[in-house]
Amino acid sequence: MQAPSFKEEHISQIPALQLLMKLGYKYLTPKEALEARSSRISNVLLEPILKKQLQQINKIEYKNKEFQFTDANINTAILALRDLPLQDGFTAANKFFFELITLGKSLEQNVLGDKKSFSFKYIDWANPHNNVFHVSEEFEVLRDGRTDTYRPDIVLFINGIPMVVIECKSPTIKTPIEKAVDQSLRNQKEDGIRSLFLYSNIVMGVAVNEAKYGTTATKKEFWSVWKEQFKTKEQEAAYLLTLQQLKNQQLPNTDRTALFKERFYHVLNYFNQLESDELIITEQDKLLYNLCSKERLLDVIYHFILFDNGEKKIARYQQYFAVKYTLQRIENVLPSGARQGGVIWHTQGSGKSLTMVMLAQLIAMDKAIKNPKILLVTDRVDLDDQITETFKKCGKPVKQANTGRHLVELLSDADDAIITTIIHKFESAVKIAEPFKSNNIFVLVDEGHRSQYGTFNVKMQRAFPNACFVAFTGTPLLKNEKSTAKKFGGLIDT
Repeated sequence: MQAPSFKEEHISQIPALQLLMKLGYKYLTPKEALEARSSRISNVLLEPILKKQLQQINKIEYKNKEFQFTDANINTAILALRDLPLQDGFTAANKFFFELITLGKSLEQNVLGDKKSFSFKYIDWANPHNNVFHVSEEFEVLRDGRTDTYRPDIVLFINGIPMVVIECKSPTIKTPIEKAVDQSLRNQKEDGIRSLFLYSNIVMGVAVNEAKYGTTATKKEFWSVWKEQFKTKEQEAAYLLTLQQLKNQQLPNTDRTALFKERFYHVLNYFNQLESDELIITEQDKLLYNLCSKERLLDVIYHFILFDNGEKKIARYQQYFAVKYTLQRIENVLPSGARQGGVIWHTQGSGKSLTMVMLAQLIAMDKAIKNPKILLVTDRVDLDDQITETFKKCGKPVKQANTGRHLVELLSDADDAIITTIIHKFESAVKIAEPFKSNNIFVLVDEGHRSQYGTFNVKMQRAFPNACFVAFTGTPLLKNEKSTAKKFGGLIDT
């Protein structure tokens, strides 16, 4: 059976759309998507969908009663999303958008005769099913300062907001993924379609047997592959079976009609015949499934994207799973009353500090851990600003310890502030501190040098007998260091 052609649309794009539809994305034809954009190719928000969703997921609870936000406030919220601060530059505007959707917005409204400020959200991060997910293709956008357009192959929307942009390539061309990445970066240039990428959080290039991802403005060399991690062979087998069943599940007739109604009949006929055989899982399928499943997509965007030194960064799969494994471990309290920590081994230059910040953020938001006191010990002074910004969405302040004695005072405070310090100040604090016996103290150490594996670790454990220590190391552990690492709970992940 011959493919209708080796065009990327037939060999990569349509299979990608089919899988995304099976994941629960509602398909919009290019024409339907344009109608939802008020028929303006300069507009990228699907505003009718956006407005309806904002009304549904936002309620005011006041004096044991529930109220709707006014139309004026809904329009104000949409305006904030539409009018991003472009004058501050592309990355700054994208950061403003990211903070808007993750932190929400405060809106004033008169309720029962009282004028108050109320929290307003664009996405319901906690309840994925409260959001709506759409997919469209050949999404034509007017280029900045020009009269012609670019058309990304696939765009994914959450509540009418374009969040994921995908370029599809045929594997029959030379270096297809490289070309997909180049095209995405071209589209993000000043004369490209930045009006779309102001809203992007994940960008992808897929070519059937290859697939890579990044985030907004990720440089070419930092686009990554994603490899799902499994603790057991049984978990991996269950994952592959689920994906195999999903791929071979037939689309409902209404979805099939929507996808193929504007295509030639022979294309529909080919895909109908194709479904009569068992379809094989590809790398393209895996990336789409691993990152675009609704719960995973919200999780990655909310918890695993951050801005560092003016650059937007998204976790590699190794960072994502290291954080997940660590959380599972530290949620459990041992019979001794302590929590089991451990060591995460990173290769040099692979983002230890950012993994630590991502982990700290999730500890701060973990409902299974009551009132955690989180201490981040780093050798990067410039991380403090980053940490402060990251914890805005946790609703927790960040305090910087100026001296070892100041650190002891901050640890003694009853508040739930995140505390940051530099390694030598932490060492000073340990020498003078009375023991802190709480098992809800989490000490995350990015060891610029390896002090916690020497005699210092004994004093550290005396000062924090029940604390949970997680150390991040960038060089392989020596034999004597491995035995010391066991005192922290052993190796969590590499």
